[in-house]
Amino acid sequence: MSSIITGLMFTLIVTRQLTPNEFGTWGLINGIFIYALAVHPVISYWATREIARGDDSGRSVFVFSNIFSIIGLVVYIIFSIYISHESDANLDLILFAAILIPAMFINESLTALNLGHKPQNISFGFLAFEMTKVPLGFLLVYFLQMGLSGAIIATLGAYVSSILIMWIKSRSLLQGKVKIKFVKKWLKLFWIPTFRNIPSLLSMSDVIVFSLITGSVSGVAYYTAAKAVGFLVNHTRAFSEALYPKLLESEEKEYLGKNLEKFFYFSLPLVAISIVFSKPALFALNPIYTIAETVVIILAIRSLLTTLGKILFNAMQGIEKVDLNPNSTFKDYLKSKLIFYTTFQLIRNIIYFGSLVIILYLIHAEKSEIELVNYWAMIGLIIEIPLVLYIIKLTKQNFNLNVNWKSLLKYLFSTIIVFSILYIIMSKFLIYDESIFNFLPQLLIFIIMGALGYLGMTYLIDKDTKILIKGIINELKSKGNRN
Repeated sequence: MSSIITGLMFTLIVTRQLTPNEFGTWGLINGIFIYALAVHPVISYWATREIARGDDSGRSVFVFSNIFSIIGLVVYIIFSIYISHESDANLDLILFAAILIPAMFINESLTALNLGHKPQNISFGFLAFEMTKVPLGFLLVYFLQMGLSGAIIATLGAYVSSILIMWIKSRSLLQGKVKIKFVKKWLKLFWIPTFRNIPSLLSMSDVIVFSLITGSVSGVAYYTAAKAVGFLVNHTRAFSEALYPKLLESEEKEYLGKNLEKFFYFSLPLVAISIVFSKPALFALNPIYTIAETVVIILAIRSLLTTLGKILFNAMQGIEKVDLNPNSTFKDYLKSKLIFYTTFQLIRNIIYFGSLVIILYLIHAEKSEIELVNYWAMIGLIIEIPLVLYIIKLTKQNFNLNVNWKSLLKYLFSTIIVFSILYIIMSKFLIYDESIFNFLPQLLIFIIMGALGYLGMTYLIDKDTKILIKGIINELKSKGNRN
C-alpha cells in the first residue's frame, strides 16, 4: 500500500519537471520495454512453477536470465531506432534507457524465484524499489535538473536496491548448479509462455501505435499521467501474488474466495480515490494534464476489471497439473488452462489493437489529442467487459467461490458513503494553487481523510476487517521482535 504513495510521489516529481514531450517519451520507453522483456517469460514462467513444487532450478534460472538479457537489449535498440524515426521522441534518451534492461532481467528472474519460494519477499523488493526511487528522483530530477536522464538513472538505482533485497532473500535457491535439463525443458516448451505473452504485447503496444499514427508523444503524456492516477487499483495485485504458488503446491481452492474478499476490500476505495481525486491529482502532477480527467475515470473502471480478470486467470493456472506429467503431449498442453485463457485473451487484444488502429487512423486528423486519448481509453474499457464476464463464468465452473457477500456489500456501502461525503467537502474547500508546496498538503489531507474514514467505517461494521487489521498488527509486531 505504501508503494501507492511512493509511486505517485515519483510521478509527481517527474511530471512537474519534464515537458509533455519528455514525459511522453518516458511513457514510450516503457512501451518499448515490453518488447525487450518478451523473451524473459520463457524462463520465468516455468521458474515459479518449478520452485513452488520443490525443483532446484534457481541457479539455472538466474544464469540464463542474464544471457537472455542480451537478446532483450538488441530487440530494444531495434525498436527504439524505428519508433523514434516515426515520431518526435528523442532517440538519444530512448537509447540511454537501455541501461535498465539488464537490471530488469535480473529483477524479473529473482521475482519469479521468490514468487515460487516465499511470495512475501517480492513485496520487500518492491518496497525497496519504491523507497529508493523517490529520493533518487528528487535528487536527480528536481535538484540537479537532469530531466528524463535523471529519471532513468533513479529507476536504475531503484532496481539495484530491489535486486539486492530479493537476492538476499533467495540466496538458498541460487546455491546449486546450472542444470541443462531445465534449459532443455524451457526451450522445448518455450511456445507456452511466449504464446501467453503475445496478448500483453498487443495490449501494451497501444502506446507505440498512438505515437506512430499521430506522430506525437504529447498524447502519450496525457495517457501516462491519467494511468498514474487511474491505475491505482493495480497495486492490489500484490495481495494476490501468493495465491498462484499456493494453489500450485496444494489442492485447497478456498484460497481464492478469501483472496477476492481482500481484493475488493482494497480495490473499491482505490477506484473511488481515482475517480473522486481525478482532477486534483492530475493538477498536482501538472496543471496542463487536468484536461485528462475523464480519461482517469475510464481507466479506473477498466483497471478494476483488468486486475480482477488477472487474479482469476492466475487462479485457473494454479490448479492446472498438465506440466507435472512428463508424458504430456502438445495436444494435452493445447487443451490445458495454460493455453485456453491465453487464446481467449489473444482474441480480445487483437480486437482491441485492431479497433484502436482503425479508429485512430480514421479520426486522428480531425480530433484534438485529448479527444483521441479519450477514444483510446474508452475502446479499452468496452473490450475489457466481456472478457471479465467470461473468465468469471469459467472460474465458477472450476472453483467453489465461497465469498462473504455481506462483507463485500459493506465495503461497497462504506466506499460510496465516505467518498461521496469527501467529494462534497473537497469541492467546497480545496483550493487549486499552482504551487505544489501549497496544493499537495491540502490534497494529502483529503486523501488521508478518505482512507481513515473508510478504514474506520469498515472496522466498525465488518468482522473480517477487524481480523485483517489485527493480523497485520500482529505480523508487524512479530517481525519487530525477530529483528
